[in-house]
Amino acid sequence: MESNFWWTIYPYICGTILIVATFYRFVFRGKSWTAPSTEIFEKKWLKLGSVVFHYGIIFAFIGHVMGMLVPLEIYEAMGVNEHMYHIFAVSGGGVAGVMVVFGLIVMLYRKLTFPKVRTHTTLGGYLTLIWLILVAGLGTYMTIIYNTTVGGYEYRLSIGPWFRSLFTFHPRAELMSGVPALFKLHIILSFILFAAIPFTKLVHMFSFPLRYPARAPQQYRARDGYNKNSR
Repeated sequence: MESNFWWTIYPYICGTILIVATFYRFVFRGKSWTAPSTEIFEKKWLKLGSVVFHYGIIFAFIGHVMGMLVPLEIYEAMGVNEHMYHIFAVSGGGVAGVMVVFGLIVMLYRKLTFPKVRTHTTLGGYLTLIWLILVAGLGTYMTIIYNTTVGGYEYRLSIGPWFRSLFTFHPRAELMSGVPALFKLHIILSFILFAAIPFTKLVHMFSFPLRYPARAPQQYRARDGYNKNSR
């Protein structure tokens, strides 16, 4: 029953919430589809944390695609053996994970330290950051510490095929029976995060800013300086 729920039913519950709630928010609450910037209150730490986090999450996403969606047979056909793959996964994935965690911690520190930023941060904003740190931190720990001390786990033979089977609506829950507990926990926490996306500012990840490069920059002026110049 445990394996049937977590690896057969649970992913579809989270996926359904993600799709339905995202659609509802886009159609009926379109004005809330945004991630308001607090750059006007503080720039230095925002630039550091946000830039590092976003680059890290892009690299981490690419790494997950390579590990979860690309079958092992393709790597073997390309001449990439298990040892080569894990060296690349530990080094590349480790750097990406550290970047993500570092960026998140900087942004959380910024929200807690600067009063104006803290005032404009909701409880949901704090919970989102903490949950992201938990998920990313666990993933980084498995990539760097677990794989180099306990031993490299070949998830391409279990988690990867199981994850791909979800898209064919024939989930192979039996593949998850021998997966280490830390990997299972990481997956469960990640699906909770996916289900929460439509209810948080993370929903802006589904919007691709096609017009952003050509958009005129926003102008910020200090109130005192503006008043003096207007006299």
